[in-house]
Order: sequence, then structure tokens, then C-alpha cells
Amino acid sequence: MHKTVSRVLAGVAVLAAALTPALGDDDFPIVGLYTKDEACRGDGSDRTDLLVKITSKDIQSYLGTCVILNKRRDGKRISVHVECKMSGDLVILGDVTFTLRDDHTLDFDDQDHTSPAVLHKCGS
Repeated sequence: MHKTVSRVLAGVAVLAAALTPALGDDDFPIVGLYTKDEACRGDGSDRTDLLVKITSKDIQSYLGTCVILNKRRDGKRISVHVECKMSGDLVILGDVTFTLRDDHTLDFDDQDHTSPAVLHKCGS
């Protein structure tokens, strides 16, 4: 099941125990549209199965939507605890980590390290 969480998040597209007060937008700078493992063209021709949309509340991909339950930032590393809902009413809880890179990409990794990916930001 952990592989499924990874696919949902990496295809889209999140170690939380105690969250400090709610993070502001500056503390959650990964909001945006991304493509998985491929540079984003941003002209509408990007493959929909590679698109990942991250908001301050959820992560959406073609495989499903993951609601962000908790998030924590430590420098360039953002840890997120999510609840993912997929087809067939399947619900999975999991932890993912995003690491900000200087080239406007994010390194993505799940708790089991089964589906690491690089998310390329669309636009600036």
C-alpha cells in the first residue's frame, strides 16, 4: 500500500508528529503546478499523467488527491503527512518529503523510498 501512496503523490503527487503553528505561505513555498521527472513546457502540451498540483491544503495528481494533514519545514526540507483518496474509495495515510532545489525543482521521496522523483515547476 505504501507504493500506492508514493505513486499518487509522485504522479500528481508529501513526517509529521507535532506541527508547530500553521505554516504561512513563506514556510510552504512549494505551492504550484509541477511535472514529474520531466521539464514542464507550460504551454498546455504537458502530459496530464505527469502533472502534480500542490496547494497549501492538498496534492492532486491523475491518480487521486491527498489531503495535507500536517506539514513541517526544516530549511529546504518540507515533511508532509497526508491522507490519500483513490479510486474505489481506498484511503491511505502516509508521509512524504519535498526538498527545495535552487533550480525550481523539488526532490520528492516517500516514507519507504519506493518512488523518488523530481518535480519540475511550471512557470516561475
